[in-house]
Amino acid sequence: MATQLGSESPCKGARRKSRNGNIITNIRQCQITGQGFSRGTQLPEALLQERDKLAKWHGIPVLLQGLHESSHLNSDFTHTRSVLKELSSLLSMEAMSFVTEDRKTVQESSFPNTYTFDLFGGVDLLVEILMRPTLTALKKKPKMNDDLVKDCLSVLYNCCICTEGVTKSLAARDDFVLFLFTLMTNRKTFLQTATLIEDILGVKKEMIQLEDIPNLCGLVQSFDQQQLANFCRILSVTISEPDLGNDDKHTLLAKNAQQKRNASPSSAELNQVTLLNIPGFIERLCKLATRKVSEAPGASSFLRELEDWYSWLDNVMVLDAFMLMATDEAELSSTESSDDGSLVASPLRHRLPQSMKTVHEIMYKVEVLYVLCVLLMGRQRNMVHKMLAEFRLIPGLNNLFDKLIWKYPPTNHVVHGQNENCDCSPEISFKIQFLRLLQSFSDHHENKYLLLNSQELNELSAISLKANIPEVEALVNTDRYAVCDGKKGLLTRLLTVMKREPPDSSFRFWQARAVESFLRGATSYADQMFLLKRGLLEHILFCIIDSGCKSRDVLQSYFDLLGELMKFNIDAFKRFNNYVNTDEKFQMFLTQINSSLVDSNMLVRCIVLSLDRFESQTGDVKVVEVLSECALLSYMARVENRLSFLFRLVNIINVQTLTQENVSCLNTSLVILMLARRRAKLPFYLGVLREKEYAEKYPGCLLNNFHNLLRFWQHHYLNKDKDSTCLENSSCIPFSFWKETVSVLLEQDRTSPCAIASYIDEPYMDLDQDLLED
Repeated sequence: MATQLGSESPCKGARRKSRNGNIITNIRQCQITGQGFSRGTQLPEALLQERDKLAKWHGIPVLLQGLHESSHLNSDFTHTRSVLKELSSLLSMEAMSFVTEDRKTVQESSFPNTYTFDLFGGVDLLVEILMRPTLTALKKKPKMNDDLVKDCLSVLYNCCICTEGVTKSLAARDDFVLFLFTLMTNRKTFLQTATLIEDILGVKKEMIQLEDIPNLCGLVQSFDQQQLANFCRILSVTISEPDLGNDDKHTLLAKNAQQKRNASPSSAELNQVTLLNIPGFIERLCKLATRKVSEAPGASSFLRELEDWYSWLDNVMVLDAFMLMATDEAELSSTESSDDGSLVASPLRHRLPQSMKTVHEIMYKVEVLYVLCVLLMGRQRNMVHKMLAEFRLIPGLNNLFDKLIWKYPPTNHVVHGQNENCDCSPEISFKIQFLRLLQSFSDHHENKYLLLNSQELNELSAISLKANIPEVEALVNTDRYAVCDGKKGLLTRLLTVMKREPPDSSFRFWQARAVESFLRGATSYADQMFLLKRGLLEHILFCIIDSGCKSRDVLQSYFDLLGELMKFNIDAFKRFNNYVNTDEKFQMFLTQINSSLVDSNMLVRCIVLSLDRFESQTGDVKVVEVLSECALLSYMARVENRLSFLFRLVNIINVQTLTQENVSCLNTSLVILMLARRRAKLPFYLGVLREKEYAEKYPGCLLNNFHNLLRFWQHHYLNKDKDSTCLENSSCIPFSFWKETVSVLLEQDRTSPCAIASYIDEPYMDLDQDLLED
């Protein structure tokens, strides 16, 4: 083979490019087939040197030969390190250019240094060097030099950045991935290892099982608080379900089919259980999440410096800075308790600007809050809630709240939906993750009352007493030890900053979601009045009508919050009428609702449900008064308006486009028809829909679509207990009545006055019987 590759042709100039290609082609062919030499450095050194200048290999193949020869276990690795340093200098500038997006130099070369390094077996050689001590039969495993391990990891990371496919090839080696976790026990190599693992797990096709990591429990317990925070970046990949695109945009039809195929717990769910079984894990995360941010002088200039530092964070030099900090701190605080050795107090931290110190702490908290948030949304939610209450996470966050600076984010900041990845500054990410945690914590759980302090809990009790209604059981059972301290609870503080946000601030979306989650579930009059007394309804109406807010995400979150705040509450409708006191304001409100029913349909549902209840309370003078005066209730009382909403709600969705975001339109249309059925008006409503179809000149289209939607509804909800409970709690309509109404509407008897099929003329019948077949 050496002869074939190395022999010279008389026509040197014409054949150079071809021969160089032959070397590359043969190396790749051998790597693919496993036949012939296994790495390029097995070629004769003379040939490599001869071709080096012409191929612009910069001596990398020859250096790799020297690295291989000097890296045997019995060597002292002195020469190995010097060769590796030389190689690293050739690769680091390319990595820098990739990270800073200055890729011109790299693209000018057909075979950049990192590509050449990988081609000639450099990546495989470094993996072999790192893992070699584990392959020996000796009982006492030889220990490699820490600096050599760090150099190997750094070069591998640079290759992952620059060379396509290196990260994927490393990710495919399960033995190497698990081995990397063992390197995290060494403080001096921890940060380089964590960075490389995070990169590898980000592209790994199959999620790693945490229980396969050797001595995971001991590993986690050996981490100090800073290491644990960095480890959370890795954990976030292992406990989150794979990203299949935006969850809201992933159709329910496809998701249901996926759940059928994967009935057993997912890898992410198994990993969550593994973490929760590690003694002290949640307690330490709570301590990290609630640790105070540095208050050293200079903090007031934090936001001015932050944008510059955030840009710098994308530069690989920052990694080196953090590594230096970690290494020096390990030596300076080796005698201190791992939990007490706060980075804030480290002498080394004073070498960095105050903004960098604050960013460092904030970045830790972002990762920790994310892990807690995911665990709160998992199957072990109740266990997590119990531990978070025990370790006083919410009081700790309440004490931290005033240290956060709520400032309108930069104008180029995009409003993020609930399932979108956030690519914003650490300060903004921290606040959004903070709000997401509050949302997950409060949503349909009795521990939501931990967001209040003792005085506020007493206020809820007084509201119930005055209204002559029983206290909510969850309120009575709330552990007063675990509630917030101070003059204000976390929910009240959130309301305060919420009112100060500019109209289109992205924080508004998450703030509204967090407050709404406190109200979700079975409607509580006391909870609503607590928020009404603090001016929340007027604030929401100002944002919808008067603020000029254009963000659809923010408006949707405010519509949803308004619906939960007003549902069945006559005082709320009275307050609404007092604020919307002109026809101009009322028309603006209707315009906002009608501009996107997908966004506002939950509010429409609230109004319809509330009107139905109020109309049955004609013996109450206050209710009668509000019914006669409230423009909103009067508008919805007109049957033509309810029918208009019904027609549009059914018309904007179909089975193929149903998502978690718009399925509420189907449920709102069902609420309108259920209430009509209660009053024996269902045939009238269906008849009007039929007339509307003919008037619009597409007979059968709407009713066929609605029939298919209801068949999907049965398929979807009759197998999901949680969803059915949510429907019952939010509407105060027994789920049995939901099921009965759907069954009546889907009756095949064309003589039934309540069956959809009775209103579709025979030529237009198009009920797709195979639509939901998997």
